[in-house]
Amino acid sequence: MEQAALLETLERLRGLPREAASVEFKLNLNQPDEIGQYLSALANSAVLEGHERAWLVWGVDDQSHEVKGTTLDPFSLKVKGGNQAFIMWLQQMTAPRADFEFHALAHPQGQVILLEIHPPRNAPIAFQNVRYVRIDSHKTKLSEHPDKEARLWARLGQKEDWTGELVPGATLDDLDPEALDVARQRFAEYLVKSEPDVSRHARLREEAAAWSIPTLLNKAQITKQGRVTRSALLLLGRDEAAHFLNPVDTKISWVLRDERNGTVTSQHYGLPMLLATEKVFGRIRNETVDHMPDGTLFPTPVPWYDAFVIREALHNCVAHQDYRLGGKINVVEHPDKLVLSNLGQFIPPSVEWMLEHESPPEHYRNQWLINGMIRLRMIEQVGSGIRRMFQTQRDRFFPLPDYAFESSSLGYPRVELTITRQLLDSHYTQALMRRSDLTLRQVLLLDKVQKRHSITADEARELRQLKLIEGRAPNYFIAAKVADWTDQKARYIHNRGFDDDYYRKLILDYLEKYGQASRQDLDKLILPKLPDVLDDERRHNKLRNLLQAMRREGWIRREGPKAAPIWKACLQERFAKAAPSSNA
Repeated sequence: MEQAALLETLERLRGLPREAASVEFKLNLNQPDEIGQYLSALANSAVLEGHERAWLVWGVDDQSHEVKGTTLDPFSLKVKGGNQAFIMWLQQMTAPRADFEFHALAHPQGQVILLEIHPPRNAPIAFQNVRYVRIDSHKTKLSEHPDKEARLWARLGQKEDWTGELVPGATLDDLDPEALDVARQRFAEYLVKSEPDVSRHARLREEAAAWSIPTLLNKAQITKQGRVTRSALLLLGRDEAAHFLNPVDTKISWVLRDERNGTVTSQHYGLPMLLATEKVFGRIRNETVDHMPDGTLFPTPVPWYDAFVIREALHNCVAHQDYRLGGKINVVEHPDKLVLSNLGQFIPPSVEWMLEHESPPEHYRNQWLINGMIRLRMIEQVGSGIRRMFQTQRDRFFPLPDYAFESSSLGYPRVELTITRQLLDSHYTQALMRRSDLTLRQVLLLDKVQKRHSITADEARELRQLKLIEGRAPNYFIAAKVADWTDQKARYIHNRGFDDDYYRKLILDYLEKYGQASRQDLDKLILPKLPDVLDDERRHNKLRNLLQAMRREGWIRREGPKAAPIWKACLQERFAKAAPSSNA
């Protein structure tokens, strides 16, 4: 945006009598998390207000609207210990990926930064898995205002269900006979399961067996008054009838990969999805292994993957795929894990929210399709399947599923679920999952910490208050009492690390003995002793900062070129008088 256009926009915003639901003025706000929350709140509020843009403006007083300038520079700001560009990080922390742009305006009264925010089109914007909204001029969590949340979803058009629309030209003859037979059996099972009066079960089965195809499908709410819906074609359609759904890709791809991630073989399954998911399930290698979760000497043969978990995960892909994006469902089998993915924004606030709340979210993308899949017993009652998947893995003492929300190669939102078949640390996993005093959500968060996955500031605060984790963001590690539960006391010490005096003493002892040291020498000396939670880059940064501090304090000096410095000790008299002692 040109400077003249930016100035015109700024003057229009300053001319408002007060901050609006989609306009916020700040002076020098530079906390990344706070900026992310405002981004979410302003974007969602712009939808509610029907505004084409939302604006977060730095350098303007929020009371007088006078330009005072700002020191914020979002283009050079770094996060996560100075390793990641702020703007890229901000986009990665939003879901669905927010559409925004920072502008710099050289104003006579000082530098002004304008954050231009485009409203979301399909789902409310969440920052770090939490959705925000503006109430008056204050930001708050959207979940605390169900009336606004319902109105927001309505404005985003989520009530227009693509899967429930009729398909012009399609008839019942375009449905697969085998799939119809399976559908009749499944729907009869659904009716029996829903009927508490056991004496009526036989009668229900007889009635279902006698229904005509139109009656069966109408009662199962798959067709509408005998007319074919997109859900009917997806679940029961003949493969050759897929053209009715063009340009939708109505396939599930199963891919087998080797240890080097090379493709060994693959197979693609088209309509009907009711049969395709069972065919994909049959291709997955599910070996039986001896497992001893109770610690006895008598192993129990169990499959690597639980049948319910795999089927629920696969059927969730079918149920929640955004078919309008044109992508297919993928099931990729690796030697140590299974990865399932589908296109479309994950509509619930977060996986943690699903585990914490017993009720399902207010909205789903494909409600007609989901209702049909429930009646055909492909998925659990809405909202309970994910929780049961996690509970099943916990009961089996196997790793919890891992969800990832990323973008596809074309930039579309994508949900990826990984089910690991090999334990990272079997003793830790089993001991943790035995703890009856931990909720399923808390087990998931600790599992994330153990796997070095990121957690939000609120989640970290919760675990810290319960004294379950230690460390600083993003390098959290399990606390001493969890280490004691899981027999990981040695790992706890490695993660916690030592006081800086310990490392200083090692460096000074080395220089006193050998006279000098290259950076490579000090790397070999110190890096292996730094906390395990630090990655290689942070370990090198830690050592560099330690050396610079010792140099400024007069303990050591640097000689030679910066590219290949030699470190030497300073006055020997000082070492003799003031050398720090080890805390090891």
